[in-house]
Amino acid sequence: MGAVVGTLTMQTKQRRPSRDKTDDELEMTMVCHRPEGLEQLEAQTNFSKQELQILYRGFKNECPSGVVNEETFKHIYAQFFPHGDASMYAHYLFSAFDTTNNGSIKFKDFVMGLSILLRGTLREKLEWTFHLYDINRDGYINREEMTEIVRAIYDMMGKYTYPAIKGDVPQQHVDAFFQKMDKNKDGVVTMEEFIIACQEDENMMRSMQLFENVM
Repeated sequence: MGAVVGTLTMQTKQRRPSRDKTDDELEMTMVCHRPEGLEQLEAQTNFSKQELQILYRGFKNECPSGVVNEETFKHIYAQFFPHGDASMYAHYLFSAFDTTNNGSIKFKDFVMGLSILLRGTLREKLEWTFHLYDINRDGYINREEMTEIVRAIYDMMGKYTYPAIKGDVPQQHVDAFFQKMDKNKDGVVTMEEFIIACQEDENMMRSMQLFENVM
C-alpha cells in the first residue's frame, strides 16, 4: 500500500504551496464524487486534518473525478513493480478497498483502509488482511483463495526476486499456513483461526507482515 501512498503524496508535493486549509475544504465540497467532511474523516480515521488534506490533494491529482477505478489503480500499482506482473494482486487489493463492491474507490474508502493498514491495532490489521484473502466474501479463507493471493504476490515481485523463487514455493507457503491455521481441519480458515494463528506464531506473523508490506 505504500506504493499507492507514495504516488499520491509525491504528486501533492509537486503542486504549488499557496493553497490553504480553506481552499482544500472548498475543493472537497465541490468534487464530483464528494467525500466526507474533514472533521468526520478525522473522527473516523487515525489521521489528522493536515494529513487528510495532504492525502486528498494527492488523491485528487491522480483521480480528478474523486474516484479511482480498477484500471487506474492497477496502473498506479504497476509503476512500483516494473519487473513483475502486479495486475492480479492489484485486482485483489482494489476489491478489498472497494467495500461497497461498486467498481470504484472513493477518497473515504481509501483513507479508511489506509488508516487501518498504517495505524490500526494488530487485530484491525489482521482483520483487514483476512478480508483481502477472503476473495468470495463468505467469511472463510479456503486453500484456493490463499493460493491465488500468494501466487499474485510472487508474480508481482517478479523474476528478479532474490533468491530466485521456485515454482512450488507459493504452494509450500500455503500448505504451511493451512497446517497451522486450520485448527479443526475442516478445509477452511475462519477469521478467529487466522488471527489466533498469526498472534501465536512469530514466523507466521512475519510472513503476513511481509505480504502486508506490498499493500
